[in-house]
Amino acid sequence: MRAYNFCAGPAALPLAVLEKAQQEMLDWHGKGLSIMEMSHRSADYVAVAEKAEADLRRLMNIPENYKVLFLQGGASLQFSAIPLNLLGKNSQADYIHTGIWSEKAYKEAQRYGDINIIDAATQIDGKFAIKPQHQWTLNSDAAYLHYVDNETIGGLQFDQIPDVNVPLVADFSSSILSAPLDVTQFGIIYAGAQKNIGPAGLTLVIVREDLLDQARSDIPSILKYSAQAKNDSMVNTPSTYAWYLSGLVFEWLLEQGGVDAIHQVNLEKAKLLYGYIDASEFYNNPVALPNRSLMNVPFTLLRTDLEKQFLQEAEANHLLNLAGHRSVGGMRASIYNAVPLEGIQALVGFMDDFAQRHG
Repeated sequence: MRAYNFCAGPAALPLAVLEKAQQEMLDWHGKGLSIMEMSHRSADYVAVAEKAEADLRRLMNIPENYKVLFLQGGASLQFSAIPLNLLGKNSQADYIHTGIWSEKAYKEAQRYGDINIIDAATQIDGKFAIKPQHQWTLNSDAAYLHYVDNETIGGLQFDQIPDVNVPLVADFSSSILSAPLDVTQFGIIYAGAQKNIGPAGLTLVIVREDLLDQARSDIPSILKYSAQAKNDSMVNTPSTYAWYLSGLVFEWLLEQGGVDAIHQVNLEKAKLLYGYIDASEFYNNPVALPNRSLMNVPFTLLRTDLEKQFLQEAEANHLLNLAGHRSVGGMRASIYNAVPLEGIQALVGFMDDFAQRHG
């Protein structure tokens, strides 16, 4: 039987997508070869790439004045690519710090410009939270403001989009396609694929066209958004199989009813898991209610000495990858789009049984 996979990334993929990829693995559409063996310049593959982009545009209602790029290097490479692409005419930028990934982003940006760091992490009644915007010290001369919508490790998520007068740049790696999003509020949205999009090896960048002429002169050509846009994300050979699989995920999402429909499922999943944790005296979630992640649910046990046993028993019950990130410990359930409601029900059932036996 297939287990329920709560890994933060690479994460679960929809079973229907895996089955279709399996069917097409050796012979894609009667062509006598796998799509991973196909030239990225061939008419067949270009059609696959174009359909993936069209489906993503439909899912996210992406306007025509935004370019959609399918790139390599993970979201971590974008930590460098973004300042290289945006600080050519103005070397100042604002970065909101809320956790480990936003810290990694600003540390890379500091190599290329004058970065104003806004420490927005705080605590409310002993739980992690994000400071309201009126407490931020912003630079009105910044070329852009960067933030991480959802801190995958800490399970800390913004409850609203920052309201600023400069281009907004956001890392949506662990929250993209999980809930409706107004793309027009952003200058750049980027996301590693291996959580809610597809397999590792691909990164999405959605960039407003008017920002394509802001690059530094010393930017490597492969990182230059304008060059990638001009060459349909094929300045070099792209991650063809990851792009294809992501396209299958987009098709699956459309079949589910789109982002609005999957958001309702995600809300039900989160309500079930958080509700159980909150009602329990054995488990605890460390994040304040307004800033709880919809996708990544960290939790601790009343007795830390039971963590190893919890994980062992969970795995024996086909509940995989529940260990928290090595930097924070504890437990974490990542409940991305591809994790079904039944998986959350199974997890809550196991957690309750474990608590009754050890509480």
